[in-house]
Amino acid sequence: MINESKKIVLMVGGGCNASPCTEEILELQDKLKSEQEIAKVEQEEIKVVNTNENVEEAMQALQILGYNKKEIEKVFEKIDKKDLAIEEIIKQALKYLGRN
Repeated sequence: MINESKKIVLMVGGGCNASPCTEEILELQDKLKSEQEIAKVEQEEIKVVNTNENVEEAMQALQILGYNKKEIEKVFEKIDKKDLAIEEIIKQALKYLGRN
């Protein structure tokens, strides 16, 4: 990364010494990394919220079909609901509920 910074400084050339410019570039790179990490965490939080909303909607749909909340919750413990659409959660749950 430092070599890349030096290359940039050499390409830009002009009115600044390599050392101060290198420090500024490194600071900017660190700031960019931090912002990218924050964005990644926010994306993960959005996925979790969407997954929770999908689970809630799937549970409501299954209750409308006549299944009680406790048996749905037991089935949901067996299903990997992460990143699944509502329809897929319902399909998988119905497979388990249909076995009873």
